[in-house]
Amino acid sequence: MCIRKFDSIDQVVAEANDTEYGLAAAVWSTNTNKMHHMVSKLQAVTVWVNCYNTFDAAAPFGGFKMSGIGREGGPYALNNYLQVKQVTQALSQVF
Repeated sequence: MCIRKFDSIDQVVAEANDTEYGLAAAVWSTNTNKMHHMVSKLQAVTVWVNCYNTFDAAAPFGGFKMSGIGREGGPYALNNYLQVKQVTQALSQVF
């Protein structure tokens, strides 16, 4: 864990995202607007806000970049067992 002062949120996000991995991140803030801005820009699947290492079995878990492909847990895990099919049907008969 790294705690330090910073000049801008964009600087912190750029440094946090400058890695091959993207499994999890944590943000501590009393400013909701700044926190939401930062969370939306972080390249991590799990982002804890004002807490750390808290899991819910119904929440998706996985990673960005080299931290993994796909999601485990929650409805997103079902995507591993589904296939998308596109079907087009003409509404008027043309023969």
